Amino acid sequence: MTATDTLAPSPAPARTALRVPAAALGLALPVVMALAWEGAVRMGIAEGRLMPPPSRIGAMLLDLARSGDLVLHGGATLGRVAAGFALGAVAGIGFGALSGASPPARRLLDPTLQALRAIPSIAWVPLFILWLGIFEASKVALIAVGVFFPVYLGVVGAILGVDRKLVEVGRVFRLNRSQLARRILLPAVLPDTVTALRSGLGLGFMFVVAAEFMGASEGLGYLLVDGQQMGKPDQILAAIIAFALLGKAADTLLVAATAPLLRWQDTARERL
Repeated sequence: MTATDTLAPSPAPARTALRVPAAALGLALPVVMALAWEGAVRMGIAEGRLMPPPSRIGAMLLDLARSGDLVLHGGATLGRVAAGFALGAVAGIGFGALSGASPPARRLLDPTLQALRAIPSIAWVPLFILWLGIFEASKVALIAVGVFFPVYLGVVGAILGVDRKLVEVGRVFRLNRSQLARRILLPAVLPDTVTALRSGLGLGFMFVVAAEFMGASEGLGYLLVDGQQMGKPDQILAAIIAFALLGKAADTLLVAATAPLLRWQDTARERL
């Protein structure tokens, strides 16, 4: 045995910690809560009339799926959110880029947009009905308003938050304006822009509820109103769960679609 062998560090012990799949861990809390409530109702601890147990909610979801109503109403809601998200995101990115990149444009636009952002969503409903009628255009417009403001704020904040040293490095390498924007500014603002898009999508699902209260005959919001009028709490909770599942699925698709744009990132989260 040589001195080198003696001084060589011993290999680190292999990590034997059990890794729980992320999906299973994420389902743990709602499953435990559902089982606890189901048990409380079955044992007579809780009544379960106004807050039905998961078994009744599941039966209602199954009935809606078998009759085709779940697909019909879920598809209508998803179509409205997709249209409103597309309009609001494009407008938010456009105005956000303009306000972030141009101080005169920011001084002109930002005060008005910040004042409009403070208006409650429900206050737009009568105005949009008056302008656009009670059909799809007014609903899509309301969702677009909900999406626009978080996207606008996220893009403006991302542009204003670019490290000045990165821009100076680009100038040292004599990059022109288009190269500076493509190789330095765009990668710097993409992470915050994706976060803003996810926030806008979440608000789009919140605003679609208010939109579908505007005389809709299809959509998960219609199921909520119908359940309230008919005294069906299981239908109301089934619609809420459908909202949650659709929103989570849409957010997952957005993250997957934007992941290639952020592949260059080397963050601590990727190593944990």
